[in-house]
Amino acid sequence: MRAPAASATLAALLLAFQAHATEATPPHASHPAPHAGHAGATDGHGATSSVGSDVPDILSLPMAREASGTAWQPDATPHAGSHLSSGRWSLMFHEQLFGGYVAQGSERGARRFAGTGWLMLMAQRPLGEDSRLGLRLMLSPEPLTAGGRGYPLLFQSGETYAGERLHDRQHPHDLFMEAAVTYTQALAPGWGLQLYAAPVGEPALGPVASPHRVSAAADPLAAIGHHWLDSSHISFGVLTAALFTPTAKLELSWFNGREPDENRWDFDLRVPDSLAVRLTTNPTRHVSAQVSYGYLPSHDPLEPDEPLHRLTASAMYHRPVGTAGHWATTAAFGRNVGEHSGDTNAFLVESTLDLDGRNVLFGRAEYVEKTDHDLVLPESFHGSSFDTVGLSLGYLRNLGTWGDLVPGIGARVSVNPVPEPLRGEYGPALPVGGMVYLRLVSAPMRH
Repeated sequence: MRAPAASATLAALLLAFQAHATEATPPHASHPAPHAGHAGATDGHGATSSVGSDVPDILSLPMAREASGTAWQPDATPHAGSHLSSGRWSLMFHEQLFGGYVAQGSERGARRFAGTGWLMLMAQRPLGEDSRLGLRLMLSPEPLTAGGRGYPLLFQSGETYAGERLHDRQHPHDLFMEAAVTYTQALAPGWGLQLYAAPVGEPALGPVASPHRVSAAADPLAAIGHHWLDSSHISFGVLTAALFTPTAKLELSWFNGREPDENRWDFDLRVPDSLAVRLTTNPTRHVSAQVSYGYLPSHDPLEPDEPLHRLTASAMYHRPVGTAGHWATTAAFGRNVGEHSGDTNAFLVESTLDLDGRNVLFGRAEYVEKTDHDLVLPESFHGSSFDTVGLSLGYLRNLGTWGDLVPGIGARVSVNPVPEPLRGEYGPALPVGGMVYLRLVSAPMRH
């Protein structure tokens, strides 16, 4: 995707937003009125907006819609966390932590104990009658719990360790995953403006990041198409402006597109050099869909002159199951276009079915085109690309609510069919991997 195609993509997104906004349902028709006696408006499932009933409806969209960075998810998303109101401030803390033993078959596999996850603090308050201020801080224990090289994950690629490209391992996330300020302003009935500034945060590129998708909430391991879909979710320097209605959001981001370096404890600040545009629509309370495009002129620290174009599209479907369960599914597509590495695609479908608040089934299916460069193969494979596949299934048993937390124990099994030309490097044609783990998450939100 070169410059003319990028311009055409931006123009198409602008026209689509204009058409969608013209047909948008008035806020009073699509969102219930705030309930008295609450810290904010509810979405009908216990999730609250972060403002009271004295502000325009455009600022009272369901809190459950807010996902990673400035991304949207369905309004029917279950909401978890500890909530506290102090004066005009609304505070919320939530977390998702995994720890266990992961093993990956094949000659390129490995075994180790590993921990993944994040902890997040959010604070919001109204500013006058038509605006809102928000603060976010998100931290990850992975610099300690996942090690410098990360954990084993067959066919995974992306980022570096000890000056070399990582392969068949998932890199650890940085200690600081997000430190951001948001400002939201009502403009007119049914219209709002949002500004997002973050020394570390997420630009408007890709679907909701995998550590925060409900469809992946029971799965401790990353997707092998991570660097085709949402790898920019930790960017050191992000500015985003968004125009939104109750059912659509158009965003433009200017950000630092360079991947984080191997020091996972600091801020890798650089002058922003990348651009992204994203259009999201929530046509019903059960569905959220997005398309996005990003241009990253220098994303790879080992090859800083290699520009990258990324195009993504995704759809999420969430709905309650019974009185305490939930079903969440995400389908996503990503395409990377490199000046030297060629054009490669990734497809993902993942789903989590919480039957009753205790018994959770989950699975993921992926297809990703990866090059010899991605997989760090010998020179004899130069110029080749391969169809990699990842299939996984798992089960999680929640052990009840302990105060504000829900502990659980789970297991995950995966297979990664090895393309025939790679069996000399990877070994068996159908290596099996697995993980047994403990999970600790915030309980459903209480006030």
